[in-house]
Amino acid sequence: MPKSARPNKPTLGWLALLCLAVAVYLLGLDGQYVPTNGDELVYTHIARLTAASGQWLPLVSELDHMRNTKPPMLFWQAMLAGDWGQHWTMAALRAPSVAYTLLLAGAIGFTVQRISRDTHRALLAACIYLAFFCTFRFGRTYLTSAPETFWLSLPMFVLLWRWLQHADAAQRSEPDRKPPPQPSPKEGGSEVNQSMEVTPSPHGGRLGWGLAAEPKGLSWQVHVGLGLALGVGLAYKSFALIAPAAATLWCALLVTQWPVRWPQVIDATLKVSLSAVMALGIFGLWFVLDPDPAAVWQEFVLAENAGKMSNSAGYWHTALFGGGFSMWAQTLGYAQNAGLLAFVVLGGMVLGARQVWRHGVRLWHNQLTPVQVLWVWLAVWLLVFTLPSQRSARYLIPAMPALAMLLALYWQRIGRLWFVPSLLLCGVFLAFLGRIAWAQFVLNLGSTTEVVWSLMATAAGLSVVLAGLIQPAWTRACTLAATLGVFALFGLATAPLNGAAGHYSETVLRSLTAQRVAVPSSFNGQFERFEFVLPGNRFLPYDGDGRASLSRADNALFLSDLLEKHDAVVWLQTADEATEPLCLPKCTVLGQRWEVKGRHASGEITWANVWYPQQWLLRREWLLRKHQQ
Repeated sequence: MPKSARPNKPTLGWLALLCLAVAVYLLGLDGQYVPTNGDELVYTHIARLTAASGQWLPLVSELDHMRNTKPPMLFWQAMLAGDWGQHWTMAALRAPSVAYTLLLAGAIGFTVQRISRDTHRALLAACIYLAFFCTFRFGRTYLTSAPETFWLSLPMFVLLWRWLQHADAAQRSEPDRKPPPQPSPKEGGSEVNQSMEVTPSPHGGRLGWGLAAEPKGLSWQVHVGLGLALGVGLAYKSFALIAPAAATLWCALLVTQWPVRWPQVIDATLKVSLSAVMALGIFGLWFVLDPDPAAVWQEFVLAENAGKMSNSAGYWHTALFGGGFSMWAQTLGYAQNAGLLAFVVLGGMVLGARQVWRHGVRLWHNQLTPVQVLWVWLAVWLLVFTLPSQRSARYLIPAMPALAMLLALYWQRIGRLWFVPSLLLCGVFLAFLGRIAWAQFVLNLGSTTEVVWSLMATAAGLSVVLAGLIQPAWTRACTLAATLGVFALFGLATAPLNGAAGHYSETVLRSLTAQRVAVPSSFNGQFERFEFVLPGNRFLPYDGDGRASLSRADNALFLSDLLEKHDAVVWLQTADEATEPLCLPKCTVLGQRWEVKGRHASGEITWANVWYPQQWLLRREWLLRKHQQ
């Protein structure tokens, strides 16, 4: 291989970090305690029962008003991944989400490579996307965010790729054109300089990555394909998403043809309308194929979607003074989705605001850039989702690919001080996760090998944090590496609870089959988790966390009543129990495992015990049966 073709050290470093990110997303995929949303088990429940029915439709659920909560594509995905119930594991159900997420990371990297002609910047963009907490939380679990983000983002990627292809063709057609000046090695290839207006780039032009020739709109045939992609995205989540998706595509099309004339507006409107109608038609097949379309209309269209447009407190009261549901909170949705990189995102927002303040409308009078399309992508999604009365940062996830690309393109221009708080937060999380791993070892929950791996990861992560604080040139890279290190350590720290300590033995599983088992469930569908812990039984839920306020005598009476009415009972440790359940000696302990406590009463966690997670985070779970005389 010629020396010039060999990857340089920075590129190899980013490639290694990307490989680490991929490994982190695969680590503990079958785990019980991955960052997720409680609704994951609701969807799992519906998919399992629908698969058991042997029919694609209608969807089946034992939960009241929790049947047609999402379009069928999500459940069909799980049914196929789980082989219609034959391989029903969380790893199998989550694998498609990981595949979608990695494909998105690849598309992000490829796009940035086409824009900047810089391989290490492309790898950086993929790493940034995988380092967003919303991606880690919703991009690897059995939820809708990964597939919907992929299909709804695909039209924007196609638009950018066609635009860049057009620019390359225009450049090749002008052989006598003077090439743009090349930045010095100190400037880092196509790095953005201090002025957005004078940065040279492989495509020439201004504003970082300007395009010399005026591009044309996409063809009718391409818009047919985009309509199919949007339709699949809607079939995963909701018909309502056609509003932000189509609006973004329409605005981006007009931006790529700036300055806009009426013929271009009409052309873009007609073509995007075609894509939108096709997408809605694909979604509408649900009503045609489902044997009970009236239930789909009532449960999904009216309850699940139209209900989010109303608010008993008053629209404007919530919009202006609704705290976390206000318009002001929604403007920070991208930073919230970024998690540990929130301060970096805020730094990017400040940088963008400064450029708008300095250059104003002149930004649009210069040659067009892909960067402007990325800003439009973010702005339209944010604007659309400030309008419903129910607002959530999660609704902005389909625009996070644009944010990852923008951060990668302006990574060096964001001030170092914006990275330091994120780096310090990573240090706090690394130290605390390491402490949790050690607490489990003290309780004999994990092996020596497991705790060694966790402590080694803790030490490595804290070393990266320290290096980033000491050496300014390393701060940015260390922040990203430390963020992914937190995700890795989370997987390592919870590994013992995904092993023997967090499961019942094979002997217990063989002794309990086709039984009526009372299980704790304090949230929609939470009892579904026992399908993976005690498969092959019939589970009857009761309020698990509601017992916290009961006295010892009341809890004992409640447990006795459960034992009388069921073949077995799963019982969570209360404050009045230490190493054995309240029912002894009138019950038999079939097995025991450890569980992470998800909800805590007020005052249960204090500054005095926060460093001792064994006192408030971990508790025993017993599998009990009434003692046979």
